[in-house]
Amino acid sequence: MTRALVVHHDIDLADQEADSLRRFGYIVEQCSGPTANTCPILNGGTCDLAARSDVLVYDAWASGDSDGSGALVEGLRRVHPTVPIVLTYPGIGLTSVDDEPAHGVIPLEGQPTGARLHEAIQRALETVRGAAAH
Repeated sequence: MTRALVVHHDIDLADQEADSLRRFGYIVEQCSGPTANTCPILNGGTCDLAARSDVLVYDAWASGDSDGSGALVEGLRRVHPTVPIVLTYPGIGLTSVDDEPAHGVIPLEGQPTGARLHEAIQRALETVRGAAAH
């Protein structure tokens, strides 16, 4: 089973995403991110939750603003480079995040329904498998 970490600034939306992923068979852990907790990634450390996950599902606003998501994603890529990220955002373009699949970040714009999350996670996992094959 695929282990997913859902990080979202809105607990209700995080619960919806987590429930949707569980219905697709994922093992899900949740974190409210740096707006509610001290984030080890932003403090230069590692994240135990991220380390034991196969994929990270991050809300672009998890750090409190879209600009902060760039620093968070950069930190995650530095510390956990083999764990792909699905970065969800409501439709406001993100300029601070390199969303190239080759970097293990898959953007998901709009409503993150269970089916859309599942599809984006599968794409994210394929980028890691493809990179490992080369």
